[in-house]
Amino acid sequence: MEISWRDLEAIKRVKYKYMRCVDLKLWKEMETCFTEGATAGYSGGKYSADGRKAIIEFLVRGLGSTEILTSHTVHHPEIDLVSETEATGTWSLEDTVIHETFGLTIQGSAFYEDRYVKETDGQWRIAHTGYVRTYEEMFARASIEGIRLTAHRWKTNGQSEIDA
Repeated sequence: MEISWRDLEAIKRVKYKYMRCVDLKLWKEMETCFTEGATAGYSGGKYSADGRKAIIEFLVRGLGSTEILTSHTVHHPEIDLVSETEATGTWSLEDTVIHETFGLTIQGSAFYEDRYVKETDGQWRIAHTGYVRTYEEMFARASIEGIRLTAHRWKTNGQSEIDA
């Protein structure tokens, strides 16, 4: 089945919006990304949630603190239309999580396998999202001589402390 460029772009946009909402902690706005009955299975299903509310609660518990900085980049989408109102998508993920309280950085890559539904309002939403890690590594920030955060969205309004 051939996918229209409008549907393709709408699906890409909902995935990009989801990632932006995670990194900027826009939990209320994130609600519009998911179907009510959406499911999630992160890290090969090790962490899972059923329902839009449960997915967002899981993310808030794990990433909601402003002591946790994240960057999630998805790219190389492979999107296929299953029917007029259903699609699947595979995405490459690169992510970094900086946990200031614990002095840790976690980074890695994964592949997302998603399902999308075009709802009666004409909007594409995520019906399932989940990834399997390609790799993940963690290190103590103190183990890297001279490392320090020079900008922080919530502490410095995202402004760098480095003089130009």
